[in-house]
Amino acid sequence: MRNLSTWLLIIFMAMFWLFRLIVAFTAEMGMYFGGIVPLNLHVEIVLLFVTLISFLFIVKRKIIGALIYLISYGMYFGVDLYNNVMTMLQSEGGIGIETATNMMIGLIGMVIPIAILFDLLLDKNRKAHPVDKKTDWFYKNKQFDRELDERADKNNYRTL
Repeated sequence: MRNLSTWLLIIFMAMFWLFRLIVAFTAEMGMYFGGIVPLNLHVEIVLLFVTLISFLFIVKRKIIGALIYLISYGMYFGVDLYNNVMTMLQSEGGIGIETATNMMIGLIGMVIPIAILFDLLLDKNRKAHPVDKKTDWFYKNKQFDRELDERADKNNYRTL
């Protein structure tokens, strides 16, 4: 995770997860956080744990974590976003504030996983150059190796 974009996406992911955690907690207590209600409380709680697991994979730069994150959020927020867009297109009098809020949250819930997946797919340093600059100077530079004679210590101190 060397890029600023990767750090920002991880921070946005964590902030959205905390937001959904607060929404689920307040809905369980019977109050609603700014009028925002979870679509399905039980699925929301399971989704919070799935997101936590995928968060660990994404931090480790594994594509499977981004795919799990995109599929789970796509199934949860994508269907609701599609239904809200169809409601907006079919209604003649406009949409209510609750529908607009749900659409905005659904849109954020879909944009973040797509951006994280593209960030992982387009990261050229993830697999192409799996090097560590702190140790490569030691392991990759043959010009600094000493010429050894028969009296020299033959132990191999380099581990790679």
